[in-house]
Amino acid sequence: MQELNDSKVIYAFAPNLEPAVTVPSGETVRIRTKDCFGNQIQTADDVLDEIDWDRINPATGPIYVEGAVAGGALKVSIDRIELDPQTASCTGAGEGVCGDYFDAWSTKLCSIDGNELVWNDSIRIPLAPMIGVIGVAPAGEPVNCGTPGSHGGNMDNTAIGQGATLYFPVAVDGALFGCGDMHACMGDGEVSVSGAEVAGWATVTLTALPELALTDPLIETVTHLGVIASAESLDAAADRAVHEMVDLLHDRTGAGKDELIMLLSLTADVQVCQMVDPEKTVRFMVPKYVLEGLGFTL
Repeated sequence: MQELNDSKVIYAFAPNLEPAVTVPSGETVRIRTKDCFGNQIQTADDVLDEIDWDRINPATGPIYVEGAVAGGALKVSIDRIELDPQTASCTGAGEGVCGDYFDAWSTKLCSIDGNELVWNDSIRIPLAPMIGVIGVAPAGEPVNCGTPGSHGGNMDNTAIGQGATLYFPVAVDGALFGCGDMHACMGDGEVSVSGAEVAGWATVTLTALPELALTDPLIETVTHLGVIASAESLDAAADRAVHEMVDLLHDRTGAGKDELIMLLSLTADVQVCQMVDPEKTVRFMVPKYVLEGLGFTL
């Protein structure tokens, strides 16, 4: 297993970046990540108005994966997430869903105690570690790490936790994978514009799948397979995710689209990932028992 520290970070996913490290397909890498603030908020005296905003949402990497080719896919298995003991959350003027309430930034630091985040003396929140920024290079212009898209990026998807597997469409040889912006916990929607932002370690296994062609990322959990889609609105993102899933199931099972759509209306869920970034993100999750009944395989 290789280890990559956070001295090599990117602030945009791009096709022309120099790899921080090159690994063979199937390699497991333990990756040190900074929080979304670039580790600039450490005490109650640190204020968001004074940080370097050019250092926001860093992703550690990029990692060149041998065998990953343009037109194929990269499989990313999230083997383990390890969190630092302190988190930071924020909201502010014009930020998140309720930015109209404020005229300044607010920040709250919390500690982690065992499997809980200590909000205050009365509220302790169960940890649900996940990775907010994770993806590969796009084919064209760089995409800021704060923006999600078909390449992945700042999807802020609470299902991207330990034990999940992601499949990214590869646009450039080597994929140029990176990740960061971990959260100790976060509600779907991320309505304040942040989760419990935290630095830590992500252990992932990177496998090239040159024969798998995708449009948007897929996510596989113990119980579900989903399409993750981002667009200018939640409606557009949901429409995109559902259409892509119907097409994927139709192409790989031969089932009629009318029957598939009726079946998915009974069994599958449109779930909001985040509604606060430049592009909004949803996931459309289909139970695996449905996929098995259809004879579906990737």
